[in-house]
Amino acid sequence: MDKDFDKWNGKKKNIEEFGLIDFYPKGREIWWCSLGVNLGVEADGKEENFRRPVLILKAFNKEMSWILPLTSSKRDNPFYHELVWGGEKSWLILSQIRTVSNKRLERKVGFAELADFNIVKEKIIALIKEEKFQLS
Repeated sequence: MDKDFDKWNGKKKNIEEFGLIDFYPKGREIWWCSLGVNLGVEADGKEENFRRPVLILKAFNKEMSWILPLTSSKRDNPFYHELVWGGEKSWLILSQIRTVSNKRLERKVGFAELADFNIVKEKIIALIKEEKFQLS
């Protein structure tokens, strides 16, 4: 797979220079996020804007949030969690929790149901505690 790091670096410079944060994301929201071109198995953004949908797990302040990237590829794996939003099925990549600048967030496109969001939080806590958990 060819990764265009140079094109992403140009986009990233533009986000840093011109990205405005005139919103405050909240947990449970799903946003398009410019994740960029990353190394190895780290979730990359797609298309010309190097973005993919992400679930806001926790907004720490107006400038940064913990996010979980979503994929459309079905995975039966404890490190993934099926999430239905906007009438479509996606899978959260639980093992790829990360902190991002809210400058990367482009627009809100949906939200996770509260019951589902609570399950996701429990799974993240179990991962941190190195406890086993069941696929739902």
